[in-house]
This record gives sequence, structure tokens and C-alpha cells, in this order.
Amino acid sequence: MHNISRRRFLQQVSAWSAGLAVAAPLFRIAPNRAMAAVDAAPMLTVGQGTDYVALVAKVLEPLGGIGAFVKSGDRVVVKPNIGWDRTPQQAANTHPDVVKALVQLALDAGAKKVSVFDRTCNDARRSYANSGIQPAVESIGSDKVECSFVDDRKFVPVRIENGRSLNEWTFYKDALDVDCYINVPIAKHHSRAKLTLGLKNVMGVMGGKRGDIHPDLGQCIADLNMVVAPKLTVIDATRILLRNGPTGGNLADVEQRDTLIASRDIVATDAYATHKLFNLDPRDIPAVTAAYDCGMGQMDLDKMNVVEV
Repeated sequence: MHNISRRRFLQQVSAWSAGLAVAAPLFRIAPNRAMAAVDAAPMLTVGQGTDYVALVAKVLEPLGGIGAFVKSGDRVVVKPNIGWDRTPQQAANTHPDVVKALVQLALDAGAKKVSVFDRTCNDARRSYANSGIQPAVESIGSDKVECSFVDDRKFVPVRIENGRSLNEWTFYKDALDVDCYINVPIAKHHSRAKLTLGLKNVMGVMGGKRGDIHPDLGQCIADLNMVVAPKLTVIDATRILLRNGPTGGNLADVEQRDTLIASRDIVATDAYATHKLFNLDPRDIPAVTAAYDCGMGQMDLDKMNVVEV
């Protein structure tokens, strides 16, 4: 069977969700789609500062600014971590100022619509509100912006042909049918995955029983990222959770770093954050190693073009 285009895939997703097709949409990576943005020496930008809104724009400048990712008329997803009923100070969710800044920049670039969502672990309404993300996004006051709860009816089955541990899973339709997907995770400890960074943030758009992938978590996360490949990953390390993740709750486990890391290469962002933020070897993080082995990005820090702003 032949590879299908991204456009054809989205047509299949739409047909399935409308009840016009009974088979799972077929997703095949048209030559190395997951590697489309991969560079042997990817640029990665790192910035520090306490004005997080200004810092977002700063870290994007060397990458070409938001205009390198969002075009006029685009439908954009800004995907943070909103999984937990925690405040910004507890560092379990992406900082609301970082999310708001990216949404505003996308609008400034001419986005037709910007959607913010996450499949939460705690109660969605409390998580959206107490994380500060929903109030921050809604304060923009634009009818082009939507911070919505995940609708279980919108998960569609997708076959992952090149998956090594997963060959089919359900994904949130609104994360697939989009022109620009911006990945905005928080950097934190995770009891099972060791760390949760850019790659693991894909679990917020997967359906089904997420616990089922735990036996081979690293490879499964890599497989899922073959379907949802962000154009841009911005890691929020304004505050990082050093212990007792992913839920956190104790401020003694939080360290303020006032840092953002950005790149087109999701593997590079995770590898760099692993070493620089947590003093760990990227090879010890199963998801990073699996994604690198699948050719999805660069994990060798010596081969990255790191720009500090």
C-alpha cells in the first residue's frame, strides 16, 4: 500500500468523525514526515528572564520569529500541560504567561483560529482554572481564541504504520486537523518516565487508557509523536519540578529557573533540557532515546547549534 498525503489523511479523519467512514483512518508517514523538520545540527535557543511574555518572543527570534511557524489564515494549536489541579507556583502545569504569549504571537501573525486544550488527569474545570491557563488565554479577549475542554467524541482511531510498539491508537481530532501545532510542555520530574518534557506532552492528545502504554512507555511515546509532530516546541522551565512528579504539590520540590528552551527539533529540546536542567544523560530517558533511534531528531548536544538570548 502506498503512502498517503497529510491532506488525504485529514480528509479520512473528517469522514470518520462525521460517520461517513467505518474504518480507522490510515496514517502513513510520507517519506519521513516525522523527520521533516529534523536537521543534523538543529538550532536550539535558550533564554532567561523574569518577564516571561517578553522572553517567549526573544527565544523565537533566532528561529525566525513566530512568522516562521504561523502563517496568515492558519489554524493553530498551542498545546500546554494543563493536566493537574495545581497553581503555577507548584510547577505541575505550563506557566500561563508562556501560553498566553504564544497565543498572542500566533494571533499577531494572522492566525485564523488558535486552540488551547489538554486531556487532563485531574478534574478539567479545576485544572484549567487553577493552572491559570484558562483565565490567561481568555483575558486576550479574541473570538479567534478558544480554550476548550477535551470532548471525548472527538477522538479518532489512527494507524501508526512505522510504530515499533504501537500500530494504532486514538488521537484528538483537533490536534490533527490543524496547520500549526505548537508544543509547550513544562519541564518536570516524572515517576515512571523519569522526566516529562516535549515528547511526553503528546499524551494530552491521545485517547484510550493511557496507562496501557506504561510497560514500554519510552517507545510508545516516540510512536505517538510520529502522528503528532509539532512545528515548534517551547519547553517551559520558568519553574521546574525536581521531585514527586508529575503531580507535585510541595513547593519544596520546585526550583525557579526563569528559562525557556525552543527548537523545531523536539528531540533536541528534550535532550538539552534533560542535561542542562536536571543534570541527567539524555540516553537515560527512554522516550528521548527511542525517538532518536527512530530518526525523529538530534540528541547529541555537541551537534546542536545552541543560541543563548
